[in-house]
Amino acid sequence: MTTAATLPALDLAPTTRRPAPQPTSEVSAGGAKGMPRALLRLEGALVLGAALLAYEHLGGRWGWFAALFLLPDLSLLGYLAGPRVGAAVYNAGHSHLAPALLAVASVALGSPALLLGAAIWVGHIGFDRMLGYGLKYGTAFGDTHLGRVGSKRSSSRAT
Repeated sequence: MTTAATLPALDLAPTTRRPAPQPTSEVSAGGAKGMPRALLRLEGALVLGAALLAYEHLGGRWGWFAALFLLPDLSLLGYLAGPRVGAAVYNAGHSHLAPALLAVASVALGSPALLLGAAIWVGHIGFDRMLGYGLKYGTAFGDTHLGRVGSKRSSSRAT
């Protein structure tokens, strides 16, 4: 039989919370850095390569690919209305959601041309990610999920 004297004491006093861990050099509010950033950029290159292979496999004409490749960048015009609107419009044109919907529409409507358009769009997104251009925050054009891009980038590296 066990007695209270042999049982360990239970500490029922409230514990104090530990402070939240501080960001390390690889994590910051400014976007991905170090190995995660490199992996995201490599992922972009692989997406571009897959889109090129898909376009070739679907029998697309390369002249059309070249002509339409930069079309998603028309979303940059959203920045004429300010950084918040610009980021929303840019992100709509540079996330994989819209080309995925276009691919679904291609299958539903039986239109191979739409699938070719989706491949071009995905290729553009992969190309941008490979170069370090990520989805935008509403603060400034250069603030992306992959880190800061543009003229202030080199000065932020020193910190």
